[in-house]
Amino acid sequence: MLFDTHCHLMDDRFREDLPHVIERARAVGVTEIVVPGVDVESSRKALEIAEAYSGVYAAVGIHPEAVGRVSDDDYAAIETMAAHPRVVAIGEIGLDYYWDAAPRDVQRAAFVRQIEMARRLQLPVIVHNRESTGDVLQCLQEAHVEEVGGIMHCFNGSEETAKICLAMGMYLSFGGPITFKNARNVQAVASTVPRDRLLVETDAPYLTPHPHRGTRNEPAYVQLVAQRLAQAQGISYEQICDYTRANALRLFMKIGEGEGQRHG
Repeated sequence: MLFDTHCHLMDDRFREDLPHVIERARAVGVTEIVVPGVDVESSRKALEIAEAYSGVYAAVGIHPEAVGRVSDDDYAAIETMAAHPRVVAIGEIGLDYYWDAAPRDVQRAAFVRQIEMARRLQLPVIVHNRESTGDVLQCLQEAHVEEVGGIMHCFNGSEETAKICLAMGMYLSFGGPITFKNARNVQAVASTVPRDRLLVETDAPYLTPHPHRGTRNEPAYVQLVAQRLAQAQGISYEQICDYTRANALRLFMKIGEGEGQRHG
């Protein structure tokens, strides 16, 4: 059984065939999916999908590309949604210095604000980091993320960065890039991560794994990520499935608490 910890099923690219996408994922053994929002509207959509399908859960948050256009009311809306039993994390939050869609000081303030929200709610965080590692680590440390833990989404950092994240109680999630032919560095770092801190994800519809690059990604393809991660770790596919799913269920504690809330 597999747990896709990061899949944007609320994206418009899934609008026409979402039931079939989820059906294909289940057919290859995907039993749980977390759908992270990137702003208030997409977080609401993620929650609607989580309410409609068993095994699907939402995360709510403001992505760094969206933080320049949000208000206090938006943060209040996120916090209200986060109390729903199907919401298992605050995310996708973090920093993005590649696009620089908002001033960096605004990004940092929004990131810290949402980590503090997660601490109040006792929810883990799902962290986006693009060309901003130093500041991401500083924000995580200053906001005491170790109180709730979380996920370094689509991790592609160095072994040293991995150690710092692990020391703060973070889990490292690997996605499609670990399957790419030029991904030796990611594969090498993945081979060093303790098995009780590994997760898998698709980030669908983005970052489609080999051999499907150039097409829309979907949660069924998380099996390709798991296969490559198993090779990096030197263990069987079945073992990596067991480890990563158990890790996700340990991190997302509300899943066990909210089983009575299942729909669909």
